[in-house]
Amino acid sequence: MTRLTRRKLTNSIVLTLSSLAAVAGLFMLTWILGDVAWKGFAAINWDFFSKLPTPPGVKGGGLVNAIVGTLLMTGVATCIAVPFGMMSGTYLAEFGKNNKFGNVLRFLADILVSAPSIVIGVFVYLILVKPMHQFSGWAGAISLAIIMLPVVSRTTEEMLLLVPAEIREAALALGSPYWKMTINVIYRSASSGILTGVMLAVARVAGETAPLLFTALNSPYWMHGMNEPMANLTVVLFNYAMSPYDDWHRMAWGAAFLITMTVLAVNIFTRMVLRTKGRTS
Repeated sequence: MTRLTRRKLTNSIVLTLSSLAAVAGLFMLTWILGDVAWKGFAAINWDFFSKLPTPPGVKGGGLVNAIVGTLLMTGVATCIAVPFGMMSGTYLAEFGKNNKFGNVLRFLADILVSAPSIVIGVFVYLILVKPMHQFSGWAGAISLAIIMLPVVSRTTEEMLLLVPAEIREAALALGSPYWKMTINVIYRSASSGILTGVMLAVARVAGETAPLLFTALNSPYWMHGMNEPMANLTVVLFNYAMSPYDDWHRMAWGAAFLITMTVLAVNIFTRMVLRTKGRTS
């Protein structure tokens, strides 16, 4: 067997194995999405989005408080994590490339990215929930923000490092201050990648349950503020799926369908925006 024949054979084997792995992954993903859609869509109706949960054994009701609670905590977490994450990533990319403080921040961000979310939930429980003697939506939002922060930070850093140095030099040569150059030139050049990182961070926390069990807990009632236990879809999904009631199982499938479709829609929307922006740039 010649070397060329051996290389072609190796290439064919690797391509075949890669294709089979891709087909297997796509099959599993389609199976999961199809199962969630088939069982979850049956629970979606107007009451699901407009009524509070019912007691065990009582049919009907909805998850409006959990939907609103999830949106509130995710929105607050995004408002906290995105500015701090972008500032952190900007420092690492522009000023902390080779100094010790930047290396320490980068190392801590890498640890937080891979840290189990339940550990972050316990941490927030110890510093917020326990001293305040109550679970709250604020504690849940902060735990989600801590999970989002390193993702936004590291993505921002990587996207800013991809901007050519010549663009920085050209803006500075025209007399632009460094801060103005960063905002008007560097951020605009890396905006697509930064937006992708933000969406990845939102998708990461959209399905988190463990940190909210220790921080926001859950509530079957309508919230009057974020200083109290707050209902959320992931904890409701966990509790309902573990219950012995068929009606709660149906609601759990509905919550799973809503979470899955929301994350899928966010990712599709982000890709469409990036593709449109790429064509116009």
